Amino acid sequence: MSFGQGGASWGPGGDGTPDWAALAEESAARARRKKLLMIGGGVLATVAIGAIVTTAVVTSNGGKGKADKNASQLPAPAELPEDTSAPEPSFSSVAPPPPPDPKEFISSAEKDKAPITVDGFFPGKKLTMGDRVHLKGATSSAANCATGTQGALGSILANNGCTQLIRATYRKDGVAVTVGIAVFETEARAKKTADQASGGLASLSGGGVDTFCRGGTVCLRTANSYGRYAYFSVGGFLNGKRVTTADKDVYTVSKDLTNFAFRQIHRRGQLQASQAAAEPNS
Repeated sequence: MSFGQGGASWGPGGDGTPDWAALAEESAARARRKKLLMIGGGVLATVAIGAIVTTAVVTSNGGKGKADKNASQLPAPAELPEDTSAPEPSFSSVAPPPPPDPKEFISSAEKDKAPITVDGFFPGKKLTMGDRVHLKGATSSAANCATGTQGALGSILANNGCTQLIRATYRKDGVAVTVGIAVFETEARAKKTADQASGGLASLSGGGVDTFCRGGTVCLRTANSYGRYAYFSVGGFLNGKRVTTADKDVYTVSKDLTNFAFRQIHRRGQLQASQAAAEPNS
């Protein structure tokens, strides 16, 4: 007789001895079932992995199709010309002419054609140089250059062919200076006049300025030239005091006015050079 409990088989003798043959067969059966389950699980796992791979492939194919679709909507690349042998732009190797030199227009009467006037050289009612303000007094213009000079300067101007003498007086803090510009046909004559200068310019009173630097009073005198113009100055104290090298105020005012005369002559050349450069056939 045999009966089972807890999965164990016992012999028919009932002596409690196990039925070893039955137990071995039952153990082998369990092993076969486990193997089948393991094989079945592997099949299921394989199927699941296959499904994932299939899904991934489908998804990848769908993305690729979308990318292809987007790519098809992009504009086509521009077509480059097949013939690239067209000549490159060329530039002239001839340098443009330099701008006119302002001094050329004030070195001779042939090119210096602008009107010569007192206001052209000495405009306005005052002159400001830095923080120094000089008030303008009387002015004059004369074709007889000797009438505006003292001593030998008149004959020197005449001998070198002076055609016009323009004068203007400025004052500042008890100091007065008359500056004069003499006009010649050529630069050479103006330079010769400045080199030969003797005597001096006659001071010009009026316009709020009393007579100064007359009657033998010691004053500061200068002479120079630029282009076809010679320019001079005479300066001193309105109270008649003689000028010495220690009187810096007189030297400062005189320097301001002679520098201004030079600049005005140069500016005359600049204006005419600019006008010539703007003309189409210059």
